[in-house]
Amino acid sequence: MRKLTYFVACSIDGFIGDPKGDASSAYGYVMGEYLEYMRNEYPETLPAQAWPALGIEPGTPSRRFDTVIQGLNSYKVGLDVGVTSPYSHLREYVATRSLTESPDPNVELIADDLVGRVRELKTEESGLDIWLCGGSTLAGALIDEVDELIIKTYPQVYGAGMPMFGTDFTVREFTLGPVRTFDNGVVVRTYTRKR
Repeated sequence: MRKLTYFVACSIDGFIGDPKGDASSAYGYVMGEYLEYMRNEYPETLPAQAWPALGIEPGTPSRRFDTVIQGLNSYKVGLDVGVTSPYSHLREYVATRSLTESPDPNVELIADDLVGRVRELKTEESGLDIWLCGGSTLAGALIDEVDELIIKTYPQVYGAGMPMFGTDFTVREFTLGPVRTFDNGVVVRTYTRKR
């Protein structure tokens, strides 16, 4: 069975964006040793439109994920600047009830039974997993389906903002796996769901 992995960037205090979801203050950390790590280990998580500038060759194979699921607010970051398929090298799903027609043939909209659709995707035969891109509301709706967390913590404190999971309080346990630190202060931690 494929894993649903919430691969997400956040502040030290656990916010994935400011109160409106803007995380652009962290963009300056995507450089040097950390950028090289992202290019080599997770190239598919970088938007296709940025590949030439980041030195990623067209056709670079995915290493971890072949499918991405994101909420409308995450998707709109690209859509608002005319990018209708930011991860055109992956199968793209957007969970939304607001959009009734997909702006791109590569993007499938999920309006109903989100959990059921994710469970279907997890049973597909594939050597690669499913990337839960965000945001907070979507992660909250899928929290019980998340098998793995890969948290890229940037050396910033927001104080308030959009939490990693927009959901009610319930304790869910994970086991810490590999931890990687970078010279710019970014820390990448991997956690596996205790089932």
